[in-house]
Amino acid sequence: MKKNKKKKLFWKLFRFLFFLILIFFAAFFCAGGTSVFSPRTWQHAGDLLPAPERQPPALRQEGGPVQLSLADRIGRFLFLRRAVSSRINPDSYVPIRDIPDSMQQAIIAVEDSRFYSHHGFDPESIIRASLVNLQYGQIEEGASTITQQLVKNLFLTHEQSFGRKAEELLLALDMEANYSKDEILELYLNTIYYGSDYYGIGPAAKGYFGKKPSELQLPEAAMLAGLPNAPSVYSPYVDFMMAKKRQFVVIDSMVRCGFLDQDIAESAKIKPIYLAHE
Repeated sequence: MKKNKKKKLFWKLFRFLFFLILIFFAAFFCAGGTSVFSPRTWQHAGDLLPAPERQPPALRQEGGPVQLSLADRIGRFLFLRRAVSSRINPDSYVPIRDIPDSMQQAIIAVEDSRFYSHHGFDPESIIRASLVNLQYGQIEEGASTITQQLVKNLFLTHEQSFGRKAEELLLALDMEANYSKDEILELYLNTIYYGSDYYGIGPAAKGYFGKKPSELQLPEAAMLAGLPNAPSVYSPYVDFMMAKKRQFVVIDSMVRCGFLDQDIAESAKIKPIYLAHE
């Protein structure tokens, strides 16, 4: 008798939950049609899960990021926004509206000139790099976009293997599906390493020039944009002349991309740079 009661109670509860799920899906379809299948829609389901442990981005973790299980990797892929939030430092985060256009354009020109036209990876660059890597039988040349660099800095090791590159590509596609281009650029500028122990545009602008990001002028923005390529080499506190040469490369790239005309570029090259700790 007790078993039958328990069984009836179980089926009542099951039908009730099933009915709730049907209502949930019906509401989604009525509100946004097929948007229920959008990756961004499902990101909100991650809010129902326990908050992930807050930890620094992978590039700041000593000894490299902890290896995750397959289940954890799938969870990160399905609920990417939740995973990204756990790696961001809100205390030093600078919204893109407070980052001048010159800084945004400089980083795009020198790091990923096709940023706004690709979907997380650049086929032309991948084909070129793949031919080189096949020739050598290992990863010799990269073709990473800003989106790929972002997911690598947030989550992955710097191991040069085909498996790691495949995971990077999948996460980059996931990032593009769940974030706008401006959001991706904002995240990138707030997480990359600018040398001299400065991570993110806020600490870098303050540390090098004693300014807020919104106060940066074109020559300063171009110098900062040149640092992530080799921060230990191009930091103006390490070698100012190398930083200056790299600044010229960035400015010339901005001209090629149509962000600057030649006169403004030449004027920016000769303007003096004043460091915060001269």
